[in-house]
Amino acid sequence: MPIFATRVGMIAERVVRGFWPVWTIGFALLAPVLLGVLPDIPLEIVWAGLVLGLLGIAYFLYRGWRQFNFPTLVEAMARVDARLPGRPISALYDAQAIGASDPASIAIWNAHIERMRERTRDAKPVAPNLSVATADPYGLRYIALLAVTVGVLFGSASRVTAPAMAGPQTDTMTASGASWEGWIEPPSYTGKPTLYLSDLTGRVEVPKGSRVTLRFYGDVGDLTLAETVSARAADMVPPASDQSQTFDILQDGEISILGAMPRAWNIAVQPDAMPFVELTGPVQADAMGVMTQPFFASDDFGIVGGQVAIQLDLTGVDRRYGLMVDPDPIAPLIVDLPIPISGNRAEFDEALIEDFSQHILANMPVTIAFEVTDALGQVGAAEPEQIVLPGRRFFRPVTKAVIEQRRDFMWSKSNAPRVASMLRAIAYRPDQAFRSPNIDPIFRGIIEKIELAVADGSLDDETQAEIAQNLWDLAIELEEGALADARERLNRAQERLAEAMRNGASPEEIQELMQELRDATDDYMDMLAEQMPDGDGSDQPDNSQDTNEITQDEIDALMDRIQELMNEGRMAEAAELMEQLNQLLQNLQMQKSQSQNGEGSPGQQSMEQLGDTLRDQQELNDDAFNDLQDRAFGEEGEEGEEQGGQDLADRQRELRELLEQQRRNLPVLPDGQEDAARRSLEQAERSMDRAEQALRDENLPEAVDRQAEAIDALREGMRQLGEALTQSEETDADSDGESDGVQRGQRQANIDPLGRQSGTEGPAGTDQSMMQEDVQRRAGELMDEIRRRAGELDRDELELDYLRRLLDRF
Repeated sequence: MPIFATRVGMIAERVVRGFWPVWTIGFALLAPVLLGVLPDIPLEIVWAGLVLGLLGIAYFLYRGWRQFNFPTLVEAMARVDARLPGRPISALYDAQAIGASDPASIAIWNAHIERMRERTRDAKPVAPNLSVATADPYGLRYIALLAVTVGVLFGSASRVTAPAMAGPQTDTMTASGASWEGWIEPPSYTGKPTLYLSDLTGRVEVPKGSRVTLRFYGDVGDLTLAETVSARAADMVPPASDQSQTFDILQDGEISILGAMPRAWNIAVQPDAMPFVELTGPVQADAMGVMTQPFFASDDFGIVGGQVAIQLDLTGVDRRYGLMVDPDPIAPLIVDLPIPISGNRAEFDEALIEDFSQHILANMPVTIAFEVTDALGQVGAAEPEQIVLPGRRFFRPVTKAVIEQRRDFMWSKSNAPRVASMLRAIAYRPDQAFRSPNIDPIFRGIIEKIELAVADGSLDDETQAEIAQNLWDLAIELEEGALADARERLNRAQERLAEAMRNGASPEEIQELMQELRDATDDYMDMLAEQMPDGDGSDQPDNSQDTNEITQDEIDALMDRIQELMNEGRMAEAAELMEQLNQLLQNLQMQKSQSQNGEGSPGQQSMEQLGDTLRDQQELNDDAFNDLQDRAFGEEGEEGEEQGGQDLADRQRELRELLEQQRRNLPVLPDGQEDAARRSLEQAERSMDRAEQALRDENLPEAVDRQAEAIDALREGMRQLGEALTQSEETDADSDGESDGVQRGQRQANIDPLGRQSGTEGPAGTDQSMMQEDVQRRAGELMDEIRRRAGELDRDELELDYLRRLLDRF
């Protein structure tokens, strides 16, 4: 039976591959008839197309018949045999070549034949390969099929036998009496198809703004229009007998055609739902003050735009020192919301990523309001949220003092005399306040500029903005010193090397640019070491040997690998490593600045351990998927498959046991705040256990799905633990009398070398606060690659099924 079914499939396969041009040409000839476009085509072109089409059908019928070979029983048997391990069917027809007279040899041969016979019982029909993509790379068969389908849906089968086949017949139509045609076009943003009035009866629902087009044929006055849907003023309505009518549907009503061929439709306008937007998480900030605010937006026909308004919350401001006076007018911050460039805009999750560090509202209590707009112009707004707008944090006391005076100066021009006095006090002993003698002249120049503007009354908005920018540049210089110059040289070296990657540089040029990058990196690291204080006079332990700190040897190894990849011509991989190196160096200064804060708390250590477990589970999931692909393409033997599955199952068991230990060692927080995280981790353990069992049963698709569930549950547990730790720290801060802003600054100071905020906001091992633009770009590239592979129908069906499930899931 399997051989017979396979043989039938081979017949279908050869018929499709040999004769697909025949039905393609037939569909191409039938489509214009069904669509009724022949009357608009000159008669000569109609007949020429018909003759060429019939000749093409005859040619391809002849060619297909000459090339067609009826599949034999042997061919079908060979195809089935090829899918069985060891080709047992062929073995049954083999004859013993040697040892035919030896009883022991004969016994072995008979055992071999019996084993092959047992294997043939597992034979299954082999599905035919009906794909002709290689013979039809432009998809002509699909184009013809689409044209016929459109003709069947929107045309009329009666046109196949209509006399319109003879070409244009305007006179015949006119002689036959009055006729009409019409259609309704929904607004383009809805994505809905055009509706033909001749195919509609009774009640019709259409979106608001749909355009109606009517054409009357025959004598003027034979047909007239009556409608109550356009809401047009009487002086805007054309004569009802006009043979061309166009209007928009704006309200419920009726459309009627009066005359020899009366028709009427009840029109109902479909309501357009208001767009919706909401914030889906707390605002976060990275080491340099770049804020990230996630949000969700949806609309029935898609979001076309949106913006966020950020306004000062004066009631939440601590009105002390320079903030005691009333502020100058502060215009709201208006920022456009990011909207997906491609894909579905009807429902999406995004994040607003901006740097407001230099704005007066940075580190101030504000009200943030999101709103989105649909194509109809309707606006949906989220409930305004009160937050502290993130900004860059500074660590040196003198820098903090300068930034505070800059804030007071921008708050109100009336603060200018006080700010000048405070700056003079800061610079009273420049040798103690400043690390470089070059800072003092700049500092005093800014003070004199403020005093001069106050004295002559020239302190306008432009001058205020200029001085504020000078104070910001001064604060950066005070915080980083010569480090900024070293960083600039490092950036230049990286840009030159990146350009060389894009342009295909020679090995000699690569060697020179890599040396330039090494020198710039060494200078940058030396500058970090020089600016790292020996101690702060406190009794905090010395953590200079912190194992989490990136070492020079690790950076050198990364640059060696970059150079090796470039020499091999693997520029894309080298560019990815360059991006990793850039992220490491960007955040290494923050790691240095915070190295005196002591080792992480138990909660932070738990977050780090869970992050490692998450990465290991993701790697195991990747290995399982790769194994699934190998088996789908038959690249591994039966014994190797079984051994690989057991190895994966053992790794899954070890990860589950490790996660169980980490769950038991979670810190105990007040009021059971960590309970939600424990439950999520228990769910992850259960998913891991099911994945392990599936791996031992050689059910790789099931194992991959269960591993994905474990990853999701583990991420959720880390998120919940991070929130619990944050809430616990805020409670402790309130009990110690610390302000909310100071506590937030301490939490945000826990940055690892990759820019992740460990323990409180953006736990290590997760995708939070890690250069969101790059994460989103990479996610988009992965989804495009999955879609591309899912569209390659010549791939194995097992792999295609998994790719489709990935698309459905994400």
